[in-house]
Amino acid sequence: MAPIPQRPENVLKRAEELVSVGQSSAALNSLHDLIVSKRSKSASIASLEPFMLRLVELAVEQRKGKVAKEGLYQYKNIAQNTSIETLVTVVTRFLDLAESKFREARDKAEQINLDTIDDLEATETPESILLSTVSSDEAKDRTDRAIVTPWLRFLWEAYRTVLDILRNNGRLEMTYQRVSLKALDFCQNHGRRTEFRRLCDLLRNHLQTAAKYQSQPHGINLNDPDTLQRHLDTRFAQLNTAVAMELWQEAFRSVEDIHNLLTIAKRPPKPSTMANYYEKLSKIFLVSGNYLFHAAAFNRYATIVRLQNKNATDEELEKLGSLALLSALAIPTMREGNPRGVAMDLDEQRNKNVRLAALLNMSTPPTRAGLLREALVKGARPIAFAREIHAIFETQFLPLDLCTKVQPLLAQVASREVTKHYVEPLQQVAMTKLFQQLSRVYETVSFDYVVSLTSAFDLPNGAVEKFIMLGCKRGEFAMRIDHANNAITFDSDVLEPANERASDRQVSHGLQATPAELVRSQLTRLARCLYSTLSHVDPAFCEERAALKKAAISRSIANAEREHEETVARAQIIERRKELANTVRQKREQEEAAKRALQQQREVEAENKRQAEDARRRELDRIKREQDKIKADESKRLVEELKASGTNLELDDAELEQLDTAKLRALQLEALEKSTRDINERMRITAKRIDHLERAFRRAEIPMIEQSAKDQALEDRANFTAQREASRALAKQKHEDDLVLKQRMVRVLPDYAAYRERLVDRRGEAFKEKRERAMAKLEQEKEKRREQFRQRQQEEEEQRAREEEARAREEEEREAREARAAEEAELKRQQDAERQQKLEEARRQREQERQKLDEQAQRQREREQAAEAKLRARREGGPGASAPPSSGARASAGVYRPGQGKWSSQRVASSQGGAGNGDAYRRDSPASGASGAGMGSRQASREAYTPPYQRQGSREASSSAAAGGAGGFGSRQPSRSTPSAAPSSPRPDPDATNNNQQQGQQTPAAGTAGKYVPRHLRQQQQQGGGAAGGSSEPSRRSSGW
Repeated sequence: MAPIPQRPENVLKRAEELVSVGQSSAALNSLHDLIVSKRSKSASIASLEPFMLRLVELAVEQRKGKVAKEGLYQYKNIAQNTSIETLVTVVTRFLDLAESKFREARDKAEQINLDTIDDLEATETPESILLSTVSSDEAKDRTDRAIVTPWLRFLWEAYRTVLDILRNNGRLEMTYQRVSLKALDFCQNHGRRTEFRRLCDLLRNHLQTAAKYQSQPHGINLNDPDTLQRHLDTRFAQLNTAVAMELWQEAFRSVEDIHNLLTIAKRPPKPSTMANYYEKLSKIFLVSGNYLFHAAAFNRYATIVRLQNKNATDEELEKLGSLALLSALAIPTMREGNPRGVAMDLDEQRNKNVRLAALLNMSTPPTRAGLLREALVKGARPIAFAREIHAIFETQFLPLDLCTKVQPLLAQVASREVTKHYVEPLQQVAMTKLFQQLSRVYETVSFDYVVSLTSAFDLPNGAVEKFIMLGCKRGEFAMRIDHANNAITFDSDVLEPANERASDRQVSHGLQATPAELVRSQLTRLARCLYSTLSHVDPAFCEERAALKKAAISRSIANAEREHEETVARAQIIERRKELANTVRQKREQEEAAKRALQQQREVEAENKRQAEDARRRELDRIKREQDKIKADESKRLVEELKASGTNLELDDAELEQLDTAKLRALQLEALEKSTRDINERMRITAKRIDHLERAFRRAEIPMIEQSAKDQALEDRANFTAQREASRALAKQKHEDDLVLKQRMVRVLPDYAAYRERLVDRRGEAFKEKRERAMAKLEQEKEKRREQFRQRQQEEEEQRAREEEARAREEEEREAREARAAEEAELKRQQDAERQQKLEEARRQREQERQKLDEQAQRQREREQAAEAKLRARREGGPGASAPPSSGARASAGVYRPGQGKWSSQRVASSQGGAGNGDAYRRDSPASGASGAGMGSRQASREAYTPPYQRQGSREASSSAAAGGAGGFGSRQPSRSTPSAAPSSPRPDPDATNNNQQQGQQTPAAGTAGKYVPRHLRQQQQQGGGAAGGSSEPSRRSSGW
């Protein structure tokens, strides 16, 4: 095997090459070998992140969960102290890939199951019916086991791996909670009950570990309200999932976890959170059959909803009040306990009730009477039938009509979905009330009459007797059933002890007192009356009582102070001894820790020597800075915790800040151990007191037990003797009866044999007839199946014939479509040829128009040249050379200025003084005397104008020279070159003026206005215009420009 490259980039590149040639397994092994090697510790995080992303992708594709787990653990050790975000990115990518692969497998399995169904309209055949009776359809199960189950198992392992990686790190705590919620959804969506139990245990262990190591750097601080709230949200999601999956044991454990978190929370939880908590707890108690705590939990839930939900409707409030009242009424009045005459473990029951009450945030266990009072508070508004049931049970005395009146109300309770589970416990309460009230009225009553009183409940036979025996067994009823006389006798002994009538404490106030109660309470009533009389008529009695009370209080105060001082002195001695022992032990532990730290430091130094010197120095500096920061943060946090705990320290703030982390931890442990010792001392004293009390009880009961054993032995001997004699007599009588029966049966044995032979013959003939009928029916069914097969063959032949006809029709239609397509193509080709011909004709017309325009431009250029020659000759000839302007000169009257969107009319009018006089220039108007010059200028403007479509068609044909003053010949005036007459008062164009001033002597001749001028002509015009520049400037000033 080739040596592994040291750089992650090279290994990743090599892995990509292996994947490209189909060796994904080898690529994954190369990535795994590098990440688990020691060389990876010196690599940078920036190079390891893409490396790890590719590793988890290949691991998920090949379903190698162990490889991914090892790589993620190693990457966590590398990245958790430098860049924690990259670890979150990698584990998130790992989970996303696992979930996507599971979804793909599930979709693939569903598609395979659908593909196995050939015909959706096919009915069941006789063969399929026979096969279904002896086999089951397990195709889907086999497909799921082969495709879905492996990915389901892989996804579960991925969730567990990620939770183990993210645990006990405060910086990863939010990601940990998010993955926990996804794992809970996974268990609920796929019905994984076993995995859900394991997940709950895993989260519970993680929480315990976090609480144990929260003082470590980057530990999870459960004292932080936000962190605690996130844990509570996760536990509530766990509780909701357990209730939805009906895992009530896990739901109760989740409730205990939530209660433990709520006890350490510094801020109270939200009302909505507590409402959800009590609602789920009430469901758990209802399923467990504990109606007392179910009613207490639902009462808490209803109270929160009524107080917080101000927008609740009357229907919702009525529903809450009814359920609260019915749950309180459904609490059985018959105790769950041991039989009469057997001591009940009161401590165990009391501890259980106290623990359950603590889950409801109650200081004492609830009672039925208290819950009924709370259910009837103002604003509860229970429904009518619930109030009627309460009145019958608690306020009315109806020993004869109780069941009859309650049954219609219980029918209404059973008709509602939310209250039907209260029917059975309400019936039990009604039965208990019935017998309690009957015991107040009757001493002996017929058993059939009692059964008739309970006939409204439609109870099965023996249910009433069973209920009576259960009540007597639990000590609730004092009655006996006399089967000989078919009667029930109620115990009415007036001297009966109070502990023999435990049910009397459960009787409502509306019942009348029994004679036994009156006898038992007469001395108490007499003493109460005498005490009240003495308090009113004898002042000395009151003074004596006050003095005795004061003396007892003073003695108690004196003894309490002395006992307190002795206790404090003894506690101080014990504390000093324990401090000395702790100091020795801590010193020894510190020495051992120092030795271990020294050994670890030597190993680290030996490892760092194999690396480059500069890298080692940078790493040590960085580690030292982080350690100093961590120690400072840890010391600060420990000081704050010591101050917050209220421990009495003899150090001020400055001395506390100077202490190191070890000493601060020692102070914290010392305070914790002191509180622990106090608790242990109190527990020891309590245990000793209970031990002495138990010994006294046992010493007192030894003579009673011995006497009871002797009496029981005598009674057992007498019973044994009587039973033995009775069984002997019974056995002798049975033997004699059996002998008589045998003699009687021997006489009928021949008749039995003959009858049996006749019966066998008759049934054999019937069997033959049935078999013949079955064979005939089988032949008929075979013939019917043959006929069905022939009909099916005939239908298939007809179907094939119809398909052939359909194919022939489709072939004809296809040929027709092809013919139409060919015709359309030919028509389109002809249209294209005609369109091309029209385009050619249009092109020839454009060429002809262009030639015409070229000819016009040529004539225009000739006229311009002639005008320039005349102007040049006139300038050279002097004053005597004045002559009227030619048509070429008049053409300069109309000038088109590009970019200005208008025409400028410049007309030249010569006066009698000659062309050289600047005063002869004037504005042209309709009233001008020089009509010849004006008409010539307008004609030249119309001839020089080029339409826009001609300018766009050909640049050379539509080009015209730019407008400008040629020498000083003529004043330029703006005018519109249109067929209509020029306006009477044309306005000058400032844009044209500015352009002319900027251009200077480069302005083209007036005769080329609006046309394109070639470069050689523009040069000639500029040369000719320079000579006439002196005469043109005065004309512009005189004309008002």
